Amino acid sequence: MNPILKNILAVVAGIAIGNIVNMGLITIGPSIIPLPEGVNPDDFESMKTNIHLYGPQHFIMPFLAHALGTLAGALVTVAIAVSHKMKFAIAIGCFFSLGGIMMVFMLPGTPTWFIALDLIVAYIPMGYLATKILKS
Repeated sequence: MNPILKNILAVVAGIAIGNIVNMGLITIGPSIIPLPEGVNPDDFESMKTNIHLYGPQHFIMPFLAHALGTLAGALVTVAIAVSHKMKFAIAIGCFFSLGGIMMVFMLPGTPTWFIALDLIVAYIPMGYLATKILKS
């Protein structure tokens, strides 16, 4: 297979797998750590309205979803890419960090400590970590 095509496939596959892992963890999160009374996880407006009821424990699963989704996506990308593995893994981290930044604006009232932790730790460092795990 053409190396350029394989690199493109690596990035597309990384984004797809990262999204699957992210959404899977977000979906099962409330069954592991129940949300505050009255919050409907299937209704974004309910989450926005009730974000002030969230405790630190309610941010564990979103953080894990963001970090592990990015890590999984970057691992897939590094495993498939023919060249520039570090660049592509960091690009996956940047792609998912854009989603994290969008969430900051879409979900006002999210605690500053979580925003900082999420944006600093869950994305680009996970892309870097993927290259170290696979020794690329």
